Amino acid sequence: MTFEQEVRKYERLCEANDVPSETVMAFLVELSQQERYNLYANFREEMPEDLQKSFEAGMARILKQEPMAHVLGYSWFYGYKFIVNEDVLIPRPETEELCANILARMDQYFAKQETIDCVDVGTGSGAIAITLCKEEPHLHMMATDISQDALVTARKNAQMNEADVQFMAGDMLQPLIEKNIRVDVLVCNPPYIPQEEKMEKSVVDFEPHVALFGGEDGLKFYREIFADCQKVLKDKAFMAFEMGWDQRERMSQLVEKTLPGWKYEILKDMNGKDRMLFVYRNL
Repeated sequence: MTFEQEVRKYERLCEANDVPSETVMAFLVELSQQERYNLYANFREEMPEDLQKSFEAGMARILKQEPMAHVLGYSWFYGYKFIVNEDVLIPRPETEELCANILARMDQYFAKQETIDCVDVGTGSGAIAITLCKEEPHLHMMATDISQDALVTARKNAQMNEADVQFMAGDMLQPLIEKNIRVDVLVCNPPYIPQEEKMEKSVVDFEPHVALFGGEDGLKFYREIFADCQKVLKDKAFMAFEMGWDQRERMSQLVEKTLPGWKYEILKDMNGKDRMLFVYRNL
């Protein structure tokens, strides 16, 4: 079969199985290691047999709602390649926006410091920590996670991307508190989905629930961090979080109640949704 015949066949199957049809070309681009325009230029040529077998086997998994990143074994984030598996959350594009805003504020508040101490709480794949480490040369980057399996993947990603990140096992801020470590920047993309909220099959069946669900209202882990953050933040510091698009009002109330007098801002993503919370201590 030609490239075109294979692609059209699986686009139809995707539509019949409630899978976005654009997944077909995205998967073929990654699998073939070719640019999209090269594939289109050769669209009417026969697909090589070994590529066809791998493509059809992978598409069979994708048609069962398995994430493409799991089929490939990796995902791209901020231009860097990350190993992903059932132990870690697949990095999302909106989290790239969080990283960009963190880097901008590091330049704004700590440009004159020789070293910026930063921790990524609940690091998962290590995508945030590794990206910040690669993009900010003055960073002393630390990362925590309660999952030893997630830390195995994160360490592999740090090695693959040649990023000097100090990983620590433990629940939320406890590794920092136990070691009496204080930071300029605290970053966290916590589980923020309410426990009873229905999720897509491709997410709930294949990604770790510990990285998805944040208690009854989705705010459990924000409460924990806000309660302990003064034990780990320096006198002048900021915290950066990803949040649910519909949590603005509840998040504002939580910050004002828990950290009275602290400045904060909620930023919108490129789609105009409230997705990022920044909280400032004496900045």
